[in-house]
Amino acid sequence: MSSDDCLPGPLKDFIFDLHDSVRTSQIPAEQLTLYTGSFRDLTSKYFEKSAWPSPEAVSDECGGDEVFLAIYKELTQRHLHSITRPSVRDRVQGWKVYQNLFDLLIAQGENTKENNSGFAPLLLLPEWAFDILHEFLYQFQGFCQFRTGVFTNASKYGPGGISEGKNPPNHTTDNLDVLAKNKDAWAVEKVLFYLSRLVAIGTKSTPTPAPAYQYLAIFASVTLSRLECLLGDHTSSLSALAPIAKTFIVEPPRGSEPDVKAMNAEEIVDSVFAAKVSVTYHAGVSYLMLRRYKDAAKVLGDMCATMRRGFKSGTYKKIVGVEQFTKLYDRMIAILAIITHACPSYGLVDDSVSNAVRERHGNQLSKIEAGEEGYEDLFIYACPKFISPAVPAYEDALTKESSCAHDAAYKLQVNHFMNEMSHQQTMMKLRSYMKLYTSISVEKLGRLVKEEDFEALLLSYKLKTRQVECSDVGDGDDNVNGDGDVDGEVRGSVMDIHYFIKDGIIHVDEAEKQNRFESYFMSQISQSSDIMKDVESISVEI
Repeated sequence: MSSDDCLPGPLKDFIFDLHDSVRTSQIPAEQLTLYTGSFRDLTSKYFEKSAWPSPEAVSDECGGDEVFLAIYKELTQRHLHSITRPSVRDRVQGWKVYQNLFDLLIAQGENTKENNSGFAPLLLLPEWAFDILHEFLYQFQGFCQFRTGVFTNASKYGPGGISEGKNPPNHTTDNLDVLAKNKDAWAVEKVLFYLSRLVAIGTKSTPTPAPAYQYLAIFASVTLSRLECLLGDHTSSLSALAPIAKTFIVEPPRGSEPDVKAMNAEEIVDSVFAAKVSVTYHAGVSYLMLRRYKDAAKVLGDMCATMRRGFKSGTYKKIVGVEQFTKLYDRMIAILAIITHACPSYGLVDDSVSNAVRERHGNQLSKIEAGEEGYEDLFIYACPKFISPAVPAYEDALTKESSCAHDAAYKLQVNHFMNEMSHQQTMMKLRSYMKLYTSISVEKLGRLVKEEDFEALLLSYKLKTRQVECSDVGDGDDNVNGDGDVDGEVRGSVMDIHYFIKDGIIHVDEAEKQNRFESYFMSQISQSSDIMKDVESISVEI
């Protein structure tokens, strides 16, 4: 009796059809139905609270295709992690699943490059490719938080700990033992290597990579940007988005309908809503941490305006994971609250987004203006869960004093942000006085602001308010990538006033406000549309 005789008929048909769509027919519409529809239906019917069959059990249905079985293993392991609370062994096993998958994909791609031969047929839809890489980084982030948490808990029973002299629980010692034996699991350098190699293989020009490699390269760039942001390297986070450009063209898979046209990398990212939101959020955080407030406002403001319209119209209700998108929207609004207060320039974001900021965080901003603390609470709410890639010395947890804190990386980023915001109150006071004058002596303004060594303070603020801006960010196409995002193209001011000092006199030039009426008309059109919908919904009987 063969290994798959015990499998239900619909399951065997699904594996056969899925393999055919990945390797042979490469029809995107068929694969989309199988991946987003049939897989979920079979899961709810047969495996709602259990694991799918092992790759060995279904290998006969795909002819023992090693690459496909690795893809299948990742898909089913992702489902298992979603219905259970993974143990330390599950987390290590998850690493081995991705390691095997990426080793196979990279080996196949590099062999093709060396032999200058065509890529083996392989199709993974953009949604599927993104889900693989998104889950890969999600598990890496979870593992980093898990191991630092285990080490911190174990150190409580070591020298200097609050439970010194007591025996640690069995699960703590077991976790330490497994982690100590698998120090190479989820190593950050290996994670970076896999993402970088996928980008390199999928973006080469000759021979043209298979569609799956191109999609993986695009979303590996998205994932790499997210990883660098979580590690606190915000410049690299923006640099990682360089491959997502309009010049990177992906031809439609050979099984596509005749009217399907080629798409560039930006359009492919936009076609996967979760990827677009991820890119926007982490780019916005990186811009914020680099003090590029206007770029952050343009990127986040456009995305929030789009999401606000989608939530209002009900477009996003059918999207899987809408709860997560709602949370990210709330976080982006919180970031915009920080930015619009720290960078009070006219017309930074859409009026509807400004209203949302005032509705949600108006009280906190009022407290900040009154001299109370508030920036830290907003940032803690809005920032991602930063991680530390360092591997703890597990063998020292119970024998030596340890200073490893599970939230050290997170606190470091919060402290960095608060250091930048520490002088914001004085800067706002300075701005409020300068808006009253076109020229004023340094001595007089110093008495008003009540700050010591005021002239040096003015010069330092002048430097602080200068920021790099990208002239093309947010100009209609939501471009948040390319080399320009790192090096910038122009330099502008955080504040809406400009000043210089000459012969002890401060000369102030307020930025001219541009009267723009399109936002007013768009809001009125939107309101009229809502009124018409309400009117049409009223049933009238004559």
